[in-house]
Amino acid sequence: MKLRLHTRHQNSAGQRVRIVLNLKRLAYEYVAIPSLSSDAYGKINPQRLMPALEIDGRIVSQSMAIIELLEELFPEPSMLPGDPLLRAEARSFAQLIAADMHPINNNRVRRYLTDVLGTNEPQTLAWYRHWMKEGLSSLEEQLARRSVQFRFCFSEKPGLADACLVPQIDNARRFNCDLSPYPRLVAVDAECRALEAFMRAAPAMQPDYPGE
Repeated sequence: MKLRLHTRHQNSAGQRVRIVLNLKRLAYEYVAIPSLSSDAYGKINPQRLMPALEIDGRIVSQSMAIIELLEELFPEPSMLPGDPLLRAEARSFAQLIAADMHPINNNRVRRYLTDVLGTNEPQTLAWYRHWMKEGLSSLEEQLARRSVQFRFCFSEKPGLADACLVPQIDNARRFNCDLSPYPRLVAVDAECRALEAFMRAAPAMQPDYPGE
């Protein structure tokens, strides 16, 4: 089974998939997308969003669907805790990032704010930081309510929630968001970044990273 991941270095949805691929120790081909508007990529993914996973010629888009597929095809190591309630909490945490935070702060939304609605840079940044604060506050509270304060989000080993968290923290730092109110999130993020699977998935480690 040949896996090809169509993505870019700076794409948090693609980064979360790369993390899962690395955690599952799966070999894959990294295919850098030169332009989302290109006809070639439009044929791969009509939505023209990243990433897209190609498996033996078949295409799956949307990062959470890709991760779910990888979990079904390659169940070990699992990206979810064994306890059903913890699994639900991990999915909830991950979906808050993937379904609520990321979609309203991604690049095409910010471009629409500036190019169509006419917001200036400070206004667009205020939008970004507002929704980042709303989301991170909820995530911090979710971790605070855990019956056990694990090393990672919902287990003593990293999984789905952690794979979604680290790219989002990357985004927060890129836009100079204040992370001091979120000590639990920052602590989990630090644990993850010390692991090879997360290091290898980082934007700066990808072949299309432009460097300084």
